[in-house]
Amino acid sequence: MYLGIDIGTSSVKAVVIDDHGVIVAQRSAPLDVSRPAPGFSEQDPESWWRATASAVTTLPADARAAVRAVGLSGQMHGATLLDAQDRPLRPAILWNDGRSARECLDLERRAPDARAITGNIIMPGFTAPKLLWVARHEPEIFRRTACVLLPKDYVRLKLTGDKVSDMSDAAGTAWLDVAKRDWSDVLLAATDLNRSHMPRLVEGSSPSGRLTDAAAEQLGLPRVVVAGGGGDNAASAVGLGVVLPGQAFLSLGTSGVLFVVTDRFRPNPERAAHAFCHCLPRRWHQMSVMLSASSALDWAAQLVGELDLQRLVESARARGLNRHSPFFLPYLSGERTPHNDPSCRGVFFGIRADTAAADLAAAVLEGVAFAFADGLDVLTESGAEIGQISMTGGGARLPYWGEVIAAALNRPLTYRSGGEVGGALGAARLARLALGGDREENVCAPPPIERIVEPDPALASLLASRRRIFGRLYQDLKHTFAEYSV
Repeated sequence: MYLGIDIGTSSVKAVVIDDHGVIVAQRSAPLDVSRPAPGFSEQDPESWWRATASAVTTLPADARAAVRAVGLSGQMHGATLLDAQDRPLRPAILWNDGRSARECLDLERRAPDARAITGNIIMPGFTAPKLLWVARHEPEIFRRTACVLLPKDYVRLKLTGDKVSDMSDAAGTAWLDVAKRDWSDVLLAATDLNRSHMPRLVEGSSPSGRLTDAAAEQLGLPRVVVAGGGGDNAASAVGLGVVLPGQAFLSLGTSGVLFVVTDRFRPNPERAAHAFCHCLPRRWHQMSVMLSASSALDWAAQLVGELDLQRLVESARARGLNRHSPFFLPYLSGERTPHNDPSCRGVFFGIRADTAAADLAAAVLEGVAFAFADGLDVLTESGAEIGQISMTGGGARLPYWGEVIAAALNRPLTYRSGGEVGGALGAARLARLALGGDREENVCAPPPIERIVEPDPALASLLASRRRIFGRLYQDLKHTFAEYSV
């Protein structure tokens, strides 16, 4: 058996697979997000460990006893600041936190070659500008910072006592030379840090350490190897078998991601596409990212008082979309691809006296689908050759949403067994690889296809005409967003 642990934003998932790659058990434990000020998003690092312990210890005891290796996946970019005794100095600043827009500009001024080194525009979600924000607003915390870890790597520290990260997660910090797969001394110096503040780097399929006696006893596991693991998207790619150039997936999770594997470093920062390392050796990937995907539907459900998402989406399907349906800009926490605009916000447009809750839900489904279509355009413009697109993420459980996204992209979407736990499944596969002896093509084969959703021609035609208005709405409001956020 092999255990994969995924440190998400809303929950921690634990998955056990057998030697045939079949999921034999899975559990999850919820997490809360704190928003102490507009644009802020934080979590208590200790809550990740508590949720990990809860998820793992509720797995069947016989499955835990048979685990031969552990892999980790996690939300990217979160700044977890530790003191010299490895204690968190403050709540972790998360990937969807927008407070450090000013610091992004500062960092690019301090390191003019930053985009060439990282392959990315420096964005507020990344880790490095968060540290400049801490240095400016919490100088005593910054002075006491001995190490900066990403969320899954804090859990690794609790598991193994070792400070280690993998290439895919480290690529999202804006401290990594992504082509060289090594920390950049230039970028570290630009944030008044050095290599001593960084964890050791390994490939995601390599060993990173071994469970301590205390962690093994607490979790009911043997003292097994812990793999390097991966950022949530790279690990999801491994779980879905997206490991060869041109293979792609779409993640409909808290955030939204369109991910395609590349055989080399292919940056396109001008359009806010990400170019990161894959969690497997000698591979990279391009990625478009939207900050609010299934979280936008969760918000809408709270807004209209219908917390059963299946029922809400079915009401949207029954209502349908037409040329007079309201629009929704899904920028509740700002946006990355293609706008790189932390000041933009969510907007309903076209609401009338007869607009119902189902119309608002349909608008949210469509708005998120249009944002994915924007991301697809960016990736294809930058030369990515995108083949079959696999679906993953919690939102993949809502069939109608997949139909809307397929129509907006005008591309078929492939649903695979275990796709909803892609990150944890990928982490378990990386755990198996870390033991050595298994061929990557066998361990990382795509899971069985459950269904393929083809774009409905009539819906695709309708959405193509509506998307032109969707795109103009952002451009019309862009300067207003900036003025509003001041």
